[in-house]
Amino acid sequence: MQIAIIGAGPAGLFLGSALARRGHHVTAVDRDAGPVEGAPWARRGVMQFHHAHAFRQTVVESLGRELPEAVELWHRAGAEPIVFTPPGGPPTTLGLRSRRETFERVLHAAAVATPGLTVLRGHVDGVLAEGGRAAGLVVDGARLEGDLVVDASGRGGRTTRSLGERRGIGGPCGQAYVDRVYRLRPGAEPGPMTNPIAWNAEFDGYLSLIFRHERGYFSVLLVRRDSDHALRGLRHVEAFEAATRAIPGLDVWTDPERSEPVTPVLAGGALLNVYRGQVTPEGDLVLPGLFFVGDSVATTTPVFGRGLTTTLWQCESLLSLLDQDSDDLAGVGLALDEWGEAMMRPWVEDHIHLDTARVARWNGADIDLDAPLPSDLILTAAEVRPEIMGSAQGYLSMAALPATLRAAEPIAREVYAGGWRPTFAPGPTRDELAALVAESVVEPQPA
Repeated sequence: MQIAIIGAGPAGLFLGSALARRGHHVTAVDRDAGPVEGAPWARRGVMQFHHAHAFRQTVVESLGRELPEAVELWHRAGAEPIVFTPPGGPPTTLGLRSRRETFERVLHAAAVATPGLTVLRGHVDGVLAEGGRAAGLVVDGARLEGDLVVDASGRGGRTTRSLGERRGIGGPCGQAYVDRVYRLRPGAEPGPMTNPIAWNAEFDGYLSLIFRHERGYFSVLLVRRDSDHALRGLRHVEAFEAATRAIPGLDVWTDPERSEPVTPVLAGGALLNVYRGQVTPEGDLVLPGLFFVGDSVATTTPVFGRGLTTTLWQCESLLSLLDQDSDDLAGVGLALDEWGEAMMRPWVEDHIHLDTARVARWNGADIDLDAPLPSDLILTAAEVRPEIMGSAQGYLSMAALPATLRAAEPIAREVYAGGWRPTFAPGPTRDELAALVAESVVEPQPA
């Protein structure tokens, strides 16, 4: 088949190279020119490209199944295995430490070397439709024929929006963040970690995290309510540095004698928890032969690093369905929608519940014991009842859906009903942090 893909990000490159290896002729269209050896890669239009990322072992496994040379290149580029040895258990690899740019560079290199895949620089004007089905793309005014079309344009893609509304859930999660990339100085040891993947701490009204990357790079994040205008000033270097000096843990990592910043403070865009399937609210395909994958289907807040896992799993599902029957593209589209409803949507629902409850707590609300407990509170209750972790391992590794964590909910509910509440990490309260920001930078007040 001739296959046209909108977007040459992780979803487009992974899926495109896998389809080309199956004998199809694939063209992935992207406005970005791609990386240049030895030069920074701006990757304009992809907000998350320069921000913090965590790469689960599930991502490595998906690459190993369809594009194994990308894994080898990733290791050569410095990606570092995250190995955890539980008490009395064998070592387990949880993922790879890497910056997003490093990951995309090696994925791009492996994909473009695949015979049958062409990455075309251009702007997609629209989707061709003939005989009631997708027939290709219009790229910079010219026709690009396709027996099958894939929208891998990401959450901000607009090309297919005019074709119709898609059934789904979600929206803004009520949180915003800033982050900055640092690098350890030669010989400096990493700072504290709260788990093998990250350092994280929840304070009275905000959240902070550190994600380690390859070769001494790491990212520092500060997450707030998106309506908290007093903390918007954290995007200024003076305020961000004042915050890192004041927050125990961050002060160790960002000590000038230990590390140095390598980027400005990066303001993240609106954080979304959104799921949009393959079909309209009435249950019909938007356009037979047109498939939506990756962030154009599901986006979640990046705290748990789930987005790339669900993206690559969905691409693998589409590949499997096409392997079984590439003649019935309408049937494939409906089957892919069923898979998404069963395997992607629950993770988005989990984030919606979790983030809504977190923002409510930041606004002063107590835990609602009359409602289902969010996942983070179930896990936190393990501080009192460690047996909760027996139900949590599949959830934490994404080997099992969020519903499996519900087995531990009665235990967690009992903990909170008894009056126990999680303690905030030592550090400035939200009001104290706001005062630091106000002292560091003068912000124009919103009308």
